[in-house]
Amino acid sequence: MAIAKQYLKTKPVCKVTFTVPAEDAKKVSVVGDFNDWNPKKHVLKKLKNGTFKGAFDLPVENTYEFKYLIDGEYATEAEADGFKWNEFAGTENPILAL
Repeated sequence: MAIAKQYLKTKPVCKVTFTVPAEDAKKVSVVGDFNDWNPKKHVLKKLKNGTFKGAFDLPVENTYEFKYLIDGEYATEAEADGFKWNEFAGTENPILAL
């Protein structure tokens, strides 16, 4: 899994590209507090090599908790900017700092 960030000079947003290798998966999305944990808002597209990928503009100067939802199962990003305990989920969530 990987995250790439590209800060835009013309807008206060960062284009964040999420890449998730999940050959056997049917559906992968990114859920977090930037989209109210809605799996329908940031769906990744499956590429021919079995990797799921998607790029989304997110407001800068924020920190977001997020996870991947792979066929209904949550997965964390090892390359996140950090981790934060989430009392509601009872686990640590990856952090995306922009």
